[in-house]
Amino acid sequence: MKKKTLKIIGLISGIIIMFFIFLPTLLNNAGLHPVFEGSKNYDFKNKKAVIISTSHSVLSKPGETDGKLTGVFASELTVPYYEFINSGIEVDIASIKGGEIPIDPESFFYAIKTKEDDWYLDDNILLKKVKNSILIDDLEMNQYDLVFISGGWGAAYDLGYSEILGKKISQAYYNKKTVIGAVCHGVLGFIKAKDSLGNLIIENKRMTGVTSKQIKELGIDFTPQHPEDELIKAGVIFESKTAFRDVFANLTVYDDEAKFVTGQNQNAGHETPQKMMEILKNKNE
Repeated sequence: MKKKTLKIIGLISGIIIMFFIFLPTLLNNAGLHPVFEGSKNYDFKNKKAVIISTSHSVLSKPGETDGKLTGVFASELTVPYYEFINSGIEVDIASIKGGEIPIDPESFFYAIKTKEDDWYLDDNILLKKVKNSILIDDLEMNQYDLVFISGGWGAAYDLGYSEILGKKISQAYYNKKTVIGAVCHGVLGFIKAKDSLGNLIIENKRMTGVTSKQIKELGIDFTPQHPEDELIKAGVIFESKTAFRDVFANLTVYDDEAKFVTGQNQNAGHETPQKMMEILKNKNE
């Protein structure tokens, strides 16, 4: 009886170990962090990009100040960064408050961490940029060919409330050369951008962002702003895909002007900057 019990315990332990070993592959096959088959490296040695991040670090409920640590979702910064770098683009890192950018610790969980996250952890140049990010107030938007806004839960607390960020996106919009992009909660950085007449720039534009369904499924619906809701309020033609869990869905959208490129969630981390660079290349031909 004792030997039989030990065999059963050993079998169960083995199954559990195998599950954890293959969990990253299982999640990837379900749709998390898919490879973008159309990836290209461009020759953009004279081009410049800025990636803008949240500065908020606490996942707090309404009326509270305490909560789990949060911030930018790692891959929503690291993946576009290396997509741009691999095409010879000089990349600045900026944030709402400047200084050190908080990164959601859960985004480094082994089963969802990307190879770009691993590169970041060994990249002294990017580590320094993230620790000493540029204050968005100090950005000269006419310097940039590409402007990308990262997401993460922290972004729900500050991107959509920043008048300065709204002004910076407006400036980027009126730069003929500039292509603007965002994924997931990063699209909240667009909702205060206005045109020369004071109208919202994104009104009637096709866009996507993290869905309210995904937010609800992950139990984070207490955050102050939800991208799908806020984009619709701003008059956006909101598009999305769904899955048995929307964390496994994926969509990249660009508007008719080919000015804004948006990704539904972290799964669009490769395709969104790739589409931005494709548009930039076409602008320069």
